[in-house]
Amino acid sequence: MEQREDVVVVGAGVIGLSCALALLDAGRSVRVIDAGRIGGGSSHGNCGTITPSHAPPLAAPGVVLRALRWMLTPDAPLYIPPRLDPMLWRWLWRFAGRCNMRDWRASAEAKAALLGDSRARLGEWITRHSIDCGFVESGEDYVFRDARAFAHGQQELPLLRELGIEVDVVDGAAYEALEPAMKPGVAGAIRFSGDAMLRPDLYLSELARVVRDRGGVIDEQRPLLGIDHVHDGPRLRTATGDLRPRDVVVAAGAWSPRLAKAIDVPGLSRAMQPGKGYSITYSRPAIAPKRPLVLRERAVCVTAWPDGFRLGSTMEFSGFDEQLNERRLAALERGAAEYLLEPVGAQVRERWYGWRPMSCDDIPIIGAVPGRRDLWLATGHGMMGMGMSAGTAQLVADLVCGRAPAIDPAPYRTDRFA
Repeated sequence: MEQREDVVVVGAGVIGLSCALALLDAGRSVRVIDAGRIGGGSSHGNCGTITPSHAPPLAAPGVVLRALRWMLTPDAPLYIPPRLDPMLWRWLWRFAGRCNMRDWRASAEAKAALLGDSRARLGEWITRHSIDCGFVESGEDYVFRDARAFAHGQQELPLLRELGIEVDVVDGAAYEALEPAMKPGVAGAIRFSGDAMLRPDLYLSELARVVRDRGGVIDEQRPLLGIDHVHDGPRLRTATGDLRPRDVVVAAGAWSPRLAKAIDVPGLSRAMQPGKGYSITYSRPAIAPKRPLVLRERAVCVTAWPDGFRLGSTMEFSGFDEQLNERRLAALERGAAEYLLEPVGAQVRERWYGWRPMSCDDIPIIGAVPGRRDLWLATGHGMMGMGMSAGTAQLVADLVCGRAPAIDPAPYRTDRFA
């Protein structure tokens, strides 16, 4: 039997659930479907930081040469295992074409607009919907142990300040006094007071609760098989029956390219690649950082919650490889040990990997599919899905409902990879 809602959202990660909530707030009836479970992808194992500071994109001048040097170093922060994969190499070619100052700046401006809008909405959203997720306006620090790396890291600061991001630079001795969790030898730190943190697993659980409380339906273990475009709107074929909404929002994260054929958007498979990340979650150590950190030379993210502690990051372009790579997990611990007096907790609670949805320009893909005013995309958020979720949701709801959007949608348009 066919089921009818105003909107079906494909994907129950942080982007999909956020879009569902914004559409419910706009008065639409919503059903969310997912091939797996709520928050089963990168929404679960990330470090839970909300970071306007992370506006500069991965596609930066010098990244390509650095990645080539790291190709034979399996525990490098950015790793591309040598293999024959024409789709990956075409994606990398397009990515490499963006590694120049003009495109780097354009991508940073686009990311900053969405990160800033999302950060401003998130606190209000959490308060209004009574979302209990450990949200704290914590700030975040980039920490350096190498003086040259510290100097190089400051080259981005003029652009960040131009984009309205609050930045302070602290020398090593002063920072060690501020943060007693650090080992001696800090060269300096860059502090971002506008960043925040939350517990991602709790946030996903709470988002799902609020969506259901407001009348939304969430169907787990209901994969999308295809979309038929018929005269009176889309027909979604799923493993448990057809759905006949007025609009479809595909927010499937890293799995979006795998749905390209099913939703008849072949450009998605060329525009995106899965970027594999890792994290390890522990019990909280006795001496934990006061706020989230990025240990810059080792590209390790550190988040301490009242009842837990997580090391995360790394970027690996190995397709949908399902191996929990012990060498890359160990690199997180080695990196943390260079900086922190207590780099791990006494108990390991989870060792995790997941795939991030990486677009070749490191800008999300948001908007209507060309020629299909009832099919919308909300994907390609890379490592910033949590931090961009509320802003993306508002933008999607505005576009679907025909309202003037809060931010300019042009940088995220879906036809830019045609």
